[in-house]
Amino acid sequence: MTSILGTLRGQLVVSCQPVPNGPLDHPDITAAFALAALDGGAVGLRIEGIGNLAAVRKVTSAPVIGLMKVDRSDTAVRITPTVADVRALVSEGADIIAFDATDRPRPEPLEALIEAILQGGAIPMADCAAAADGHRMASLGVAVLGSTMSGYTGGTVPHAPDLALVSALAGLGRFTIAEGRYQRPEDAAAAIRAGADAVVVGSAITRPEHVTTWFAHALRDANAGRQA
Repeated sequence: MTSILGTLRGQLVVSCQPVPNGPLDHPDITAAFALAALDGGAVGLRIEGIGNLAAVRKVTSAPVIGLMKVDRSDTAVRITPTVADVRALVSEGADIIAFDATDRPRPEPLEALIEAILQGGAIPMADCAAAADGHRMASLGVAVLGSTMSGYTGGTVPHAPDLALVSALAGLGRFTIAEGRYQRPEDAAAAIRAGADAVVVGSAITRPEHVTTWFAHALRDANAGRQA
């Protein structure tokens, strides 16, 4: 565990998660994105889904944060909600396993997920929405806290990263990963200054559909302003 987190400390992790059902949503393309990210200077990857994880593991031994996204009728929790999901990720070689750590109804207790991750020899990563989530996870011995869920548990999603949450999680003395809406290099640098040990960047690197939308909307707004 120490060596993996040591490798990630101060570094960039790239989330290679294609837009679901988009033109790039194929395991071999995810693996290609992973290799391109590593070539560009990332030292770790965040990979969703068993097929994508298996494809990535065939081409690199770089540290991988694995997760499953599952839509269920009994809970709003989507990220690695069950022990079965954990075991599947362990079997495909995830080094760190991320799970939704928010205070919401869930199909299985968080304690069971954490125990299964540890039994599988992986490192638990708690995807938090608030500082209170981090406090609960730290009390359960979780080694890695992420700001991943900030802004995604209801209401309007903010535009900016939640640096205040990053700072609060870092204050708990756990390895802290900043994640969520890091769209510019300066945002990632700000996260490190706020106390993050590593930064995950996703859409800005591996979802060209999203990046294209940002530019298209900017041009639309500029044209509207010129015509007014």
